[in-house]
Amino acid sequence: MTDYKNLIDGEMVDNGEWLEVLNPANEQVVGRVPAAGKDELDRAVAAARRAFKSWKKTSHEERQQVIQGIAAAIKENADELFRLLTTEQGKPHAQAQQEIYGAAGLAAAQSTLTLDDVVNQDDDTRLSRTRRVPVGVVGGIVPWNFPIMMAIQKIVPALVAGCTIVLKPSPFTPLTTLRIAELIKDVVPAGTVNIITGEDTLGPLITGHPDIDKITFTGSTATGKKIMEGAAGDLKRITLELGGNDASIVLPDADVQKVAEQLFWSSFSNAGQVCIAAKRIYIHEDIYDDLSKAIAEYAKTVVVGDGSQQGTGVGPIQNKKQYERVLELIQDAKDNGYKFLTGGDKDPSGTGYYVPITILDNPPEDARIVAEEQFGPVMPLMKFGSVDEVIERANNSEYGLAGAVWTKDTDKGVEIAEQLETGTVWINEFMQLSPFAPFGGHKQSGFGAEYGIDGLKEFTYPQVITVKRDAAV
Repeated sequence: MTDYKNLIDGEMVDNGEWLEVLNPANEQVVGRVPAAGKDELDRAVAAARRAFKSWKKTSHEERQQVIQGIAAAIKENADELFRLLTTEQGKPHAQAQQEIYGAAGLAAAQSTLTLDDVVNQDDDTRLSRTRRVPVGVVGGIVPWNFPIMMAIQKIVPALVAGCTIVLKPSPFTPLTTLRIAELIKDVVPAGTVNIITGEDTLGPLITGHPDIDKITFTGSTATGKKIMEGAAGDLKRITLELGGNDASIVLPDADVQKVAEQLFWSSFSNAGQVCIAAKRIYIHEDIYDDLSKAIAEYAKTVVVGDGSQQGTGVGPIQNKKQYERVLELIQDAKDNGYKFLTGGDKDPSGTGYYVPITILDNPPEDARIVAEEQFGPVMPLMKFGSVDEVIERANNSEYGLAGAVWTKDTDKGVEIAEQLETGTVWINEFMQLSPFAPFGGHKQSGFGAEYGIDGLKEFTYPQVITVKRDAAV
């Protein structure tokens, strides 16, 4: 077992108080991290505030060089990092590897984004232009499902915009983030990036800290609402990427054999612990029986187990609280007599947070397993008859994060996509995000945007400078 330290003002430090981190595959302690509190947060914020004075004056080229250094450090140590990520998060090695390399690629790509001045007026009377200026010190709060990717998508745009950041990883998955902190401590100027770990009680301290100017958070809608409340006191800027109950719509012309495997992984990647995973799959009644059977048959070929073992396709649920919630939803479906195509039973081994792949056969719209975000390896399949009907059913949710349409007729797919009340819709693919396109939710799935120019703007204020020409002074 290894002790990991926090990054504050360019130094790796601890306070002598520790949190234990478990491997969800076997529930054994695999590391310890500092249990930071108000004192450590104050030190980190003060360091970020000092660093902001100089960092905000750096050129885009200087910032880009630092960020590319972060990307290089992650990439060069990818083998160590993805194995550590599997150990603390549970996802299979192949998926952990994708996250680590994806994070390095995201950092490199987003380092190229620029916010150019916009000329509003340029005539004989005056010159008016809008420039973007950095917000200041950012507080970033990261979830446990994609801890490295989510950390990078907060750190990098903050730095590109000229901000500094204090980042809090989830107490369930802090190890890989702190290892990256150790790797980049001499890459980033002291104080620009600070990473501190602590219990969930640290989050409200960050949200309410008077010297933090902006909060960027990824997590549940319930916590997002609390963050909005906490940030209201001093009108902090906020970006919230929250829950989703994403619908996939499969039209009758879809190729059953081709889409079955893709639909499976659209729901079960990372054991279903993905905000943009397909959580409700609507299949046209003409192909429902064939496609539901094909998905269930494919599910039988996928191994659920320890992510560090070769051949594992679906790992454990990351933590006990979420594990128990997923089991509760499955039990509710059983109590209501819903039909299961696969799964429905708890793993009998008793060690590790494993949930067998569970697929339900046409439960009603008001079933909890349909109406709530499962965030686990559970997939409800439902029949539909008409396009108008399925659009209404897909939109009947408090969430609006993402969705997908599967069809050979891409024009029809786009027509349906334009009627879905979500921030992102894919046609014939899933979970494909671009560093250069905005990502954000509608309704209760979020506030603001990440990625692309829109996401970068979230870390800035607009400032308009107007020069009166030929003015008598």
